[in-house]
This record gives sequence, structure tokens and C-alpha cells, in this order.
Amino acid sequence: MAEPLIAPYGSWKSPITSDLIASETVVFGQLALDGEDIYWIEMRPAEEGRNVIVRRTPDGRITDITQPPFNARTRVHEYGGGAFVVTDGTIYFSNFADQRLYRQARDSAPEPFTSAKKLRYADGVIDRRRSRMICVREDHTVADGEAVNTLVSLDLKDDEGEQVLVSGNDFYSSPRVSPDGSRLTWLTWNHPNMPWNGTELWVGELTAAGSIRRTERVAGGVDESIFQPEWSPDGVLHFVSDRTSWWNLYRWQDGRGEPLCEMAAEFGRPQWVFGMSTYAFESASRIICTYCEQGTWRLANLDAETHRLEPIETPYSIHRYSELRAGPGWVVFVAGSPTEPESILRLNLATMRHEVLRRSSDTEIGGAYLSLPQAIEFPTEKGVTAYAFFYEPQNRDYVAPQDERPPLLVMSHGGPTSAASSTLKFGVQYWTSRGFAVVDVNYGGSTGYGRAYRERLHGRWGVVDVDDCVNAALHLVEKGLVDGNRLAIRGGSAGGYTTLCALAFRDVFKAGASYYGVSDLEGLAKETHKFESRYLERLVGPYPEREELYHERSPINFARRLSCPVIFFQGLEDKVVSPNQAELMVAALREKGLPVAYLPFEGEQHGFRRAENIKRALDAELYFYSEIFGFELADPVRPVPIENL
Repeated sequence: MAEPLIAPYGSWKSPITSDLIASETVVFGQLALDGEDIYWIEMRPAEEGRNVIVRRTPDGRITDITQPPFNARTRVHEYGGGAFVVTDGTIYFSNFADQRLYRQARDSAPEPFTSAKKLRYADGVIDRRRSRMICVREDHTVADGEAVNTLVSLDLKDDEGEQVLVSGNDFYSSPRVSPDGSRLTWLTWNHPNMPWNGTELWVGELTAAGSIRRTERVAGGVDESIFQPEWSPDGVLHFVSDRTSWWNLYRWQDGRGEPLCEMAAEFGRPQWVFGMSTYAFESASRIICTYCEQGTWRLANLDAETHRLEPIETPYSIHRYSELRAGPGWVVFVAGSPTEPESILRLNLATMRHEVLRRSSDTEIGGAYLSLPQAIEFPTEKGVTAYAFFYEPQNRDYVAPQDERPPLLVMSHGGPTSAASSTLKFGVQYWTSRGFAVVDVNYGGSTGYGRAYRERLHGRWGVVDVDDCVNAALHLVEKGLVDGNRLAIRGGSAGGYTTLCALAFRDVFKAGASYYGVSDLEGLAKETHKFESRYLERLVGPYPEREELYHERSPINFARRLSCPVIFFQGLEDKVVSPNQAELMVAALREKGLPVAYLPFEGEQHGFRRAENIKRALDAELYFYSEIFGFELADPVRPVPIENL
């Protein structure tokens, strides 16, 4: 192998291209089982972000079930999830374009199953005894006011047979029918809670006619979050609760919630989408589960009788354990590792051998081009320890000049309850293979470190997260690992808000990139969708009572403090963060005379799904940094208009 070339950081030529990330990679969604058939969703940027239901049969054949133009995606809560349910080879799925449910029998074309009214459906489950589906419905037919959420039943034999079963609260999720069809359980919560703040778990008897009686709240409350209620094969209700400040597994027996495995670890996740699963029953006495300690997820076997937890060793460090299903003697899940992209895996529980069913990318990238994550801890404000994954620049073909330190890109994840992980992400390696250092920060509010760590952000959004991102960068500068004069920060959605706050209220970073980020908290409180419409009451404070605080925490009101270049990316159909949030910020920077770039995308919503837009955004951000930090690009990139440069 030839000697590495000497070239400045940022200017290295990389095999990890924007085309690889945008066009040659899929994103896995919901997993489902129908006998031994395995179904999942693939979001395909190369097909304009279409969500495709895919089936794998026991003989290994993999088939696309939903053909164009169908797009299996629901907009309940805007974030969706739980878009399809399958029984005996027949699939019922939500189609994105019209939000109607469609029925698709094996080897047949989809047929509409619900009316063309402004109704959305998600998180369905089949009630076999009564030949119906029970699911969440979100009604947007109301002329004024919020959409109405309920639990409804849909007769599988009569397209007009729709009946409201449970109503009256703001939100519902996770309807699950007991194996004998006699009981229904579900989750519910009300404003201003989000499901990771506080939910209630209810159980009711199902009558022969299908109505519900003798309902009982069995767990949860305004300060206890319940996640993923499930019935065991022998009809015992299980659920995850954070009543101990950690999401642990419980079962409901003899009128009380019995813990199955008490430990300082998370067996649940924030319920941003429907249908998430971190555990599944291999049998009545054997649970295959996932749990997270200090930000790292593991697979385990839990004996429901002895309560003994035994980790299952695999070569994969699992990031997306919110997708896990089990059958007799096997389990299927989504996982990745620092050197392997996310894949759908099937594990034989007798032999402990795993089989890769589908990879999110078939492109092979040699390890010499991959930067391995280093889990770091660093001090932040008030003596607290915060967490991150640090990636050094890595490319076998290049070294930097001896006296040069790399630019640092601080990544601020969304949510803000999400979490950075050690799973291979080409979106990180795109930067490190070109000579950037990257730190992916699990700031206060992130999941994986217990409820107290999540609640560090309560009332302090725009402060705690910013402190942690700033301190992560300063920690690496102090250790001499990065160039303190070339610090950049980027983030999307809530991470975009953190990015803009860091640029407006701190003088540490020299450039930033905001993807559909919040700049005006007051505007967000007034304009966003129902699911998040009261979210800020916990993160910031009640509105309008604390209007002054909303003003103080909004970067748009302090654009005069900005002193570095910023690039903005925005979907023009975004219903979560409206485009004017970016446009007002761009106008303010333009007026101040700071270098600013703005790329709006037609047809994109909250998060980009189309390959051409993902590619354009990534290349544009790289071009932007090359102009700001003054390095030559190894490959030609379509220029971005940068005002005031």
C-alpha cells in the first residue's frame, strides 16, 4: 500500500460519498411477524422517501409488498410509526398520500379500507375473536381546535363498521388485545405531558359485542412513564415503567405491578413513534429484551420466573432496539456496530447464531476509512458529568501536516430526548474520512442515563444542552485533540435549536448548520402540531405566563449576538417547525452582514427523505465549511450561494 499523502484536514478524498448516504442506504422502520413470515418497512431515499413494506418468507425470499405509488406511512402525531398490521398474509396499512387505511391480501392489489375523510390511523392490532382491528384514530375533521384522538375498532368484513371504543383524553397509544380476546389494554395521557413524562396504563373487559366495560387504571400517572404494554402468551400483562427513575420491566399480577428485573438501566425508550418494542416473548416464561446502561444498549434473556437476566453476546452493539420481535426459538431485531451499518438480524436462540436478513447498505467500506467511536465523559456545569462519543479523523490514504489539529464538528441530536450511539453512521464517517473530528453529544435530556438525566432539561432547554455541547468542545480543545479556532456545531430539529442557541448565546463556535431548527420558541408554542403543542411547558415553562422566558431563550431575538457564519436547511412542508423559523433567522443574519446560506426544499417535511435533497444538503454543508475554514475540497461540489462572504 502506498504511503499516505500529506494534506490539510477537510481536504481528504473519501469513498464515503453523499451518493452513498443519500441513494444507496435505506432506513429500517417497523418490524412485524405473521407466523414465520417477517415484515418490515424500508424508507428509501432513492424512491423519493417512499416507505415500502417488505416480506421475508422462511425460504429466504424477500419481496416488496407495497408497490409505487403506495407509501406506508401514517401522520398520526406527525411522526407516525405503527403504519401497518398483518394477519394471515393480509396487510392493513396507512397510505401517506391520503392517510386512508388499505387492505392488501396476498398477491392482490391494495384496496381502500377506510373513508376519504380527514382521519388518520396508527398502531393497529387484530382482534381475531371479533374479526376487527383496534387502533388509534386521529380526527382532523374538526374545523377549529385540535385534532381528536381516540381508540376505535374497524370491522374487517364491513368497511363502514367503525366504532369509537375509548375517548375523552388527549392521546392514546398501544392498544393490545389479550390472547383469549377477553381484555384490552392501552396507554393514555393528557396535555402538557409527553409520553416519556407521564402516561396511564388501563385495562378493560371486552364484551361479546366488542364494547369495553369495567375499565381499571393499573399503572402510571402524571409523573410515571409507562412504555410498551404487552400480554404474555399465557395472558399476563407486562409493561415498562420508570417509577424507580429507570425504565424497568414489570408484570401485573394479583392487583400490583411486580418488578421483573430491578436495575439502574433503561428497558424503554421515549415514545416518539408508535409500535416501538424493546422486549418480546419467546414463550410465556422467556423474554428477550434490550436494556441500556450508560448509553449502550445490550440484548438479553430474561427468565420471567426466576427474574434472572443473562446478556446475549452478539457482535452487534444495538442502537435501534426499539424494533424487536420474537418467535419460538428465535428473535429478530434491528442492530448495527461501530463497523457495520444497521441490519435486520435473526438470532437462533438455541445455537446463538445470527443471520443478516437485510443490510441498510450493501456498500463495503474498509475499516481503514472508518473512525471508531470513543465513549467519553466530561465535566459540565454544576459539577455534573455529561457524555458523548468522540471520533478522530480517519482515512488510510491521508495524514495531516504535523503541526495541524483537525476542525471539530459538534453534533447535537434531536428530540431532545434522543441519544447518540456507537453504531456505524455514514453521516458521521462522511466527515471523519475527510479530516474532521466529530463529537456526538448526549447532553442533559438524552435517553439512556435514567429519568433524572432526562429531566436535567426541564425548564432549562437552550441552557443545559448548550452548556454540554460547549463543554464537550472545550474538553477536546483542552486535551489538544482539536483546533479551538475551527469549532462548528450542527443539529436538526431540537438539535437545530441547540445549535442556534449555542451560536447566539455563546462565543465558542466559528460556524454552524441548522437543519429545520427552532429559532423562535414563542412561534413554536403557537404554531406546532397537537402532539408537541404543550411540550415546551416542561422544557421552558408555561405559556403565555412565562412569555419573557420564551423571548430570552429564542435565538431570533438575539441575532445581533451572532458573530459567525451559519447555513440553514428547511423543508417547506414542515408541520413541526414552520419554514418562517429559518427564514426570519436568515433575514436577521443577512441584515447584520454575517455570512449566511439558506437551502429550502420543496416537498420535504420535518426531516429530509428524498435522495437528491439529502445529497444536496450534505454536500452544501461541506462546501460551506470549506469556504469558512479555508480548505480545498478533494472533489467538486455544487457551490452554495453564501451571502456576505
